[in-house]
Amino acid sequence: MELRTAASPRDVKNYTTERLREEFLIPQLFFADDIKLVYSHIDRIITGGAMPVKETLVLKAGEELRADYFLERREMGVINIGGTGIITIDGKTYEVGHKEGMYIGRGAKDITFASVNADAPAKFYLNSAPAHMTYPTVLIKREGEPSEGVVIVKDENKVELGSLEDSNHRTICKYILPGQVESCQLEMGMTSLEPGSVWNTMPCHTHDRRMEVYMYFELPEDAFVMHYMGEPTETRHIVVRNEQAVISPSWSIHAGSGSRNYTFIWGMVGENQDFDDMDHCEMKDLM
Repeated sequence: MELRTAASPRDVKNYTTERLREEFLIPQLFFADDIKLVYSHIDRIITGGAMPVKETLVLKAGEELRADYFLERREMGVINIGGTGIITIDGKTYEVGHKEGMYIGRGAKDITFASVNADAPAKFYLNSAPAHMTYPTVLIKREGEPSEGVVIVKDENKVELGSLEDSNHRTICKYILPGQVESCQLEMGMTSLEPGSVWNTMPCHTHDRRMEVYMYFELPEDAFVMHYMGEPTETRHIVVRNEQAVISPSWSIHAGSGSRNYTFIWGMVGENQDFDDMDHCEMKDLM
Protein backbone atom coordinates (compact mmCIF):
# COMPACT_ATOMS: atom_id res chain seq x y z
CA MET A 1 0.00 0.00 0.00
CA GLU A 2 1.43 3.34 -1.05
CA LEU A 3 1.20 6.17 1.50
CA ARG A 4 0.55 9.83 0.63
CA THR A 5 0.71 12.65 3.18
CA ALA A 6 -1.51 15.73 3.29
CA ALA A 7 -0.39 19.02 1.70
CA SER A 8 -0.82 22.68 2.64
CA PRO A 9 -2.23 25.07 0.02
CA ARG A 10 0.58 27.48 0.89
CA ASP A 11 3.12 24.86 -0.15
CA VAL A 12 1.25 23.55 -3.19
CA LYS A 13 1.35 26.93 -4.95
CA ASN A 14 5.14 26.45 -5.17
CA TYR A 15 5.11 22.87 -6.50
CA THR A 16 6.61 22.00 -9.86
CA THR A 17 4.64 19.92 -12.35
CA GLU A 18 6.59 16.85 -11.27
CA ARG A 19 5.86 17.46 -7.59
CA LEU A 20 2.14 18.04 -8.25
CA ARG A 21 1.94 14.71 -10.02
CA GLU A 22 3.89 12.92 -7.28
CA GLU A 23 1.58 14.22 -4.56
CA PHE A 24 -1.87 14.07 -6.19
CA LEU A 25 -1.87 11.85 -9.30
CA ILE A 26 -2.30 8.07 -9.15
CA PRO A 27 -0.78 7.17 -12.54
CA GLN A 28 -1.81 3.51 -12.66
CA LEU A 29 -4.57 1.73 -10.80
CA PHE A 30 -5.00 -1.52 -12.68
CA PHE A 31 -2.32 -4.22 -12.84
CA ALA A 32 -3.11 -7.71 -14.12
CA ASP A 33 -3.78 -10.11 -11.24
CA ASP A 34 -2.90 -7.55 -8.60
CA ILE A 35 -4.47 -5.01 -6.23
CA LYS A 36 -3.06 -1.47 -6.16
CA LEU A 37 -3.87 0.67 -3.09
CA VAL A 38 -3.00 4.28 -2.22
CA TYR A 39 -3.60 5.48 1.34
CA SER A 40 -3.96 9.27 1.64
CA HIS A 41 -3.70 11.10 4.96
CA ILE A 42 -6.37 13.45 3.56
CA ASP A 43 -9.42 12.16 5.45
CA ARG A 44 -7.75 8.71 5.47
CA ILE A 45 -9.23 7.67 2.13
CA ILE A 46 -7.85 4.61 0.36
CA THR A 47 -8.11 4.58 -3.44
CA GLY A 48 -7.30 1.49 -5.44
CA GLY A 49 -7.88 -0.90 -8.27
CA ALA A 50 -8.25 -4.69 -8.43
CA MET A 51 -7.86 -6.39 -11.81
CA PRO A 52 -8.24 -10.16 -11.58
CA VAL A 53 -7.44 -11.88 -14.87
CA LYS A 54 -6.50 -15.52 -14.26
CA GLU A 55 -6.22 -15.30 -10.47
CA THR A 56 -8.64 -14.70 -7.62
CA LEU A 57 -7.39 -11.69 -5.67
CA VAL A 58 -7.62 -11.48 -1.88
CA LEU A 59 -8.00 -8.07 -0.22
CA LYS A 60 -5.65 -7.88 2.76
CA ALA A 61 -5.16 -5.18 5.39
CA GLY A 62 -1.41 -4.93 5.14
CA GLU A 63 0.89 -3.57 7.81
CA GLU A 64 -0.16 0.02 7.09
CA LEU A 65 -3.65 -0.39 8.59
CA ARG A 66 -2.59 -2.19 11.78
CA ALA A 67 -5.81 -4.20 11.45
CA ASP A 68 -6.61 -7.90 11.37
CA TYR A 69 -8.54 -7.46 8.11
CA PHE A 70 -9.10 -4.62 5.66
CA LEU A 71 -12.60 -3.57 6.73
CA GLU A 72 -12.13 -4.06 10.47
CA ARG A 73 -12.56 -0.30 10.93
CA ARG A 74 -13.51 0.72 7.41
CA GLU A 75 -16.24 0.73 4.75
CA MET A 76 -15.70 0.43 1.01
CA GLY A 77 -17.33 1.33 -2.30
CA VAL A 78 -16.57 -0.53 -5.53
CA ILE A 79 -17.46 0.28 -9.15
CA ASN A 80 -16.54 -2.13 -11.93
CA ILE A 81 -15.37 -0.43 -15.14
CA GLY A 82 -14.34 -3.66 -16.89
CA GLY A 83 -15.94 -6.96 -17.81
CA THR A 84 -18.26 -8.87 -15.51
CA GLY A 85 -16.63 -9.89 -12.26
CA ILE A 86 -17.32 -11.75 -9.04
CA ILE A 87 -16.89 -10.27 -5.57
CA THR A 88 -17.10 -12.79 -2.74
CA ILE A 89 -17.71 -11.44 0.76
CA ASP A 90 -17.55 -13.84 3.69
CA GLY A 91 -18.61 -16.71 1.43
CA LYS A 92 -21.44 -14.89 -0.39
CA THR A 93 -20.84 -14.19 -4.08
CA TYR A 94 -22.04 -11.18 -6.06
CA GLU A 95 -21.86 -10.91 -9.85
CA VAL A 96 -20.92 -7.32 -10.65
CA GLY A 97 -21.38 -6.20 -14.26
CA HIS A 98 -19.90 -3.30 -16.19
CA LYS A 99 -20.57 0.01 -14.38
CA GLU A 100 -22.30 -1.78 -11.52
CA GLY A 101 -21.14 -1.17 -7.98
CA MET A 102 -21.11 -2.40 -4.42
CA TYR A 103 -21.13 -0.93 -0.97
CA ILE A 104 -19.36 -3.21 1.52
CA GLY A 105 -19.97 -2.44 5.17
CA ARG A 106 -17.55 -2.42 8.08
CA GLY A 107 -16.78 -5.86 9.50
CA ALA A 108 -16.69 -7.84 6.25
CA LYS A 109 -13.65 -10.07 6.72
CA ASP A 110 -12.94 -12.23 3.69
CA ILE A 111 -13.17 -10.31 0.39
CA THR A 112 -12.00 -11.66 -2.97
CA PHE A 113 -12.20 -10.45 -6.56
CA ALA A 114 -12.41 -12.60 -9.70
CA SER A 115 -13.32 -12.22 -13.37
CA VAL A 116 -15.89 -14.24 -15.27
CA ASN A 117 -13.85 -14.08 -18.49
CA ALA A 118 -10.07 -13.64 -18.51
CA ASP A 119 -10.28 -12.16 -22.02
CA ALA A 120 -12.51 -9.36 -20.66
CA PRO A 121 -11.33 -8.98 -17.07
CA ALA A 122 -13.15 -6.98 -14.43
CA LYS A 123 -11.58 -3.74 -13.27
CA PHE A 124 -12.81 -3.01 -9.76
CA TYR A 125 -12.22 0.61 -8.73
CA LEU A 126 -12.15 1.00 -4.93
CA ASN A 127 -12.70 3.82 -2.44
CA SER A 128 -12.50 3.08 1.29
CA ALA A 129 -12.96 5.30 4.35
CA PRO A 130 -12.90 4.86 8.14
CA ALA A 131 -16.29 3.79 9.52
CA HIS A 132 -17.82 4.07 12.99
CA MET A 133 -20.67 1.58 12.47
CA THR A 134 -21.84 -1.14 10.09
CA TYR A 135 -24.31 -0.58 7.25
CA PRO A 136 -25.65 -3.36 5.00
CA THR A 137 -23.57 -4.63 2.10
CA VAL A 138 -25.45 -4.20 -1.18
CA LEU A 139 -25.01 -4.66 -4.92
CA ILE A 140 -25.80 -1.46 -6.83
CA LYS A 141 -27.30 -1.57 -10.33
CA ARG A 142 -28.19 1.33 -12.62
CA GLU A 143 -31.29 -0.38 -14.05
CA GLY A 144 -33.65 -3.22 -13.13
CA GLU A 145 -35.76 -4.21 -10.16
CA PRO A 146 -34.62 -4.10 -6.54
CA SER A 147 -34.37 -7.32 -4.57
CA GLU A 148 -32.79 -8.53 -1.35
CA GLY A 149 -29.26 -7.20 -1.24
CA VAL A 150 -29.68 -5.32 -4.54
CA VAL A 151 -30.27 -1.56 -4.84
CA ILE A 152 -31.29 0.16 -8.08
CA VAL A 153 -30.15 3.75 -8.62
CA LYS A 154 -33.21 5.96 -8.22
CA ASP A 155 -34.37 8.14 -11.10
CA GLU A 156 -33.80 11.27 -9.01
CA ASN A 157 -30.17 10.21 -8.60
CA LYS A 158 -29.59 10.23 -12.36
CA VAL A 159 -29.20 13.94 -12.96
CA GLU A 160 -28.72 15.49 -16.40
CA LEU A 161 -26.88 18.83 -16.33
CA GLY A 162 -25.33 21.37 -18.66
CA SER A 163 -25.68 21.80 -22.41
CA LEU A 164 -23.77 21.15 -25.61
CA GLU A 165 -23.58 24.90 -26.16
CA ASP A 166 -21.60 25.22 -22.91
CA SER A 167 -19.56 22.06 -23.70
CA ASN A 168 -20.69 20.44 -20.43
CA HIS A 169 -23.71 18.25 -21.24
CA ARG A 170 -23.33 15.44 -18.72
CA THR A 171 -25.23 12.93 -16.60
CA ILE A 172 -24.41 12.36 -12.94
CA CYS A 173 -25.32 8.90 -11.61
CA LYS A 174 -25.15 8.77 -7.81
CA TYR A 175 -24.39 5.28 -6.43
CA ILE A 176 -23.65 5.66 -2.72
CA LEU A 177 -25.38 8.48 -0.84
CA PRO A 178 -27.96 8.88 1.96
CA GLY A 179 -31.46 7.73 1.08
CA GLN A 180 -30.27 5.16 -1.43
CA VAL A 181 -27.24 3.33 -0.06
CA GLU A 182 -26.42 4.17 3.54
CA SER A 183 -22.80 4.61 4.62
CA CYS A 184 -20.86 6.24 7.43
CA GLN A 185 -19.16 8.91 5.32
CA LEU A 186 -18.38 7.53 1.87
CA GLU A 187 -20.22 8.81 -1.22
CA MET A 188 -19.56 7.61 -4.76
CA GLY A 189 -20.95 8.15 -8.22
CA MET A 190 -20.17 8.43 -11.90
CA THR A 191 -20.40 11.34 -14.34
CA SER A 192 -20.55 10.74 -18.09
CA LEU A 193 -20.04 13.52 -20.65
CA GLU A 194 -21.93 13.46 -23.93
CA PRO A 195 -20.04 13.57 -27.26
CA GLY A 196 -19.04 17.16 -27.99
CA SER A 197 -18.87 18.09 -24.29
CA VAL A 198 -15.56 18.24 -22.44
CA TRP A 199 -16.05 20.29 -19.24
CA ASN A 200 -16.91 18.74 -15.88
CA THR A 201 -17.79 20.49 -12.62
CA MET A 202 -17.78 23.95 -14.15
CA PRO A 203 -18.55 26.42 -12.66
CA CYS A 204 -16.32 24.78 -10.07
CA HIS A 205 -16.51 24.69 -6.29
CA THR A 206 -14.74 23.64 -3.13
CA HIS A 207 -16.17 21.88 -0.06
CA ASP A 208 -14.08 22.35 3.06
CA ARG A 209 -15.98 19.60 4.84
CA ARG A 210 -15.18 16.86 2.31
CA MET A 211 -12.28 15.79 0.12
CA GLU A 212 -12.72 14.07 -3.22
CA VAL A 213 -10.99 11.71 -5.63
CA TYR A 214 -11.66 11.71 -9.39
CA MET A 215 -10.85 8.69 -11.57
CA TYR A 216 -11.04 9.38 -15.31
CA PHE A 217 -11.72 6.63 -17.86
CA GLU A 218 -13.20 5.86 -21.29
CA LEU A 219 -10.42 7.91 -22.84
CA PRO A 220 -8.56 6.72 -25.98
CA GLU A 221 -4.79 6.35 -25.69
CA ASP A 222 -4.09 9.69 -27.37
CA ALA A 223 -6.67 11.63 -25.33
CA PHE A 224 -6.30 13.37 -21.98
CA VAL A 225 -8.07 15.54 -19.42
CA MET A 226 -6.66 18.76 -18.00
CA HIS A 227 -7.61 18.37 -14.34
CA TYR A 228 -7.71 21.70 -12.52
CA MET A 229 -6.91 21.95 -8.82
CA GLY A 230 -5.63 24.42 -6.25
CA GLU A 231 -7.22 27.38 -4.51
CA PRO A 232 -9.57 29.36 -6.78
CA THR A 233 -7.05 32.21 -7.04
CA GLU A 234 -4.02 29.87 -7.28
CA THR A 235 -5.11 27.24 -9.79
CA ARG A 236 -2.85 24.50 -11.10
CA HIS A 237 -3.40 21.71 -13.62
CA ILE A 238 -2.47 18.06 -13.98
CA VAL A 239 -2.62 16.18 -17.28
CA VAL A 240 -4.61 12.99 -16.62
CA ARG A 241 -4.92 10.05 -18.99
CA ASN A 242 -7.13 6.97 -19.16
CA GLU A 243 -7.78 5.16 -15.87
CA GLN A 244 -5.73 7.55 -13.78
CA ALA A 245 -6.97 9.20 -10.58
CA VAL A 246 -6.40 12.53 -8.85
CA ILE A 247 -6.62 13.17 -5.10
CA SER A 248 -8.31 16.51 -4.36
CA PRO A 249 -7.90 18.14 -0.90
CA SER A 250 -10.94 19.86 0.58
CA TRP A 251 -9.46 23.33 -0.02
CA SER A 252 -8.96 22.65 -3.73
CA ILE A 253 -11.21 23.07 -6.73
CA HIS A 254 -11.66 19.89 -8.79
CA ALA A 255 -12.71 20.29 -12.40
CA GLY A 256 -11.54 19.21 -15.80
CA SER A 257 -11.62 19.78 -19.53
CA GLY A 258 -10.77 16.99 -21.94
CA SER A 259 -9.49 16.68 -25.46
CA ARG A 260 -12.77 14.79 -26.01
CA ASN A 261 -15.66 13.51 -23.89
CA TYR A 262 -14.96 10.99 -21.11
CA THR A 263 -16.37 9.48 -17.93
CA PHE A 264 -15.15 9.82 -14.36
CA ILE A 265 -15.94 8.30 -10.97
CA TRP A 266 -16.04 10.61 -7.99
CA GLY A 267 -15.66 9.55 -4.38
CA MET A 268 -16.01 11.80 -1.33
CA VAL A 269 -15.32 11.37 2.37
CA GLY A 270 -15.21 13.81 5.26
CA GLU A 271 -17.27 15.77 7.75
CA ASN A 272 -20.72 15.33 6.23
CA GLN A 273 -22.69 13.67 3.42
CA ASP A 274 -24.60 16.70 2.20
CA PHE A 275 -24.06 16.47 -1.57
CA ASP A 276 -25.09 20.12 -2.04
CA ASP A 277 -22.72 21.46 0.63
CA MET A 278 -20.46 23.33 -1.80
CA ASP A 279 -18.77 26.72 -1.88
CA HIS A 280 -19.22 27.79 -5.48
CA CYS A 281 -16.50 29.78 -7.21
CA GLU A 282 -17.47 32.63 -9.49
CA MET A 283 -16.01 32.22 -12.98
CA LYS A 284 -14.65 35.77 -12.84
CA ASP A 285 -12.70 35.00 -9.65
CA LEU A 286 -10.67 32.07 -11.00
CA MET A 287 -6.98 32.77 -11.51
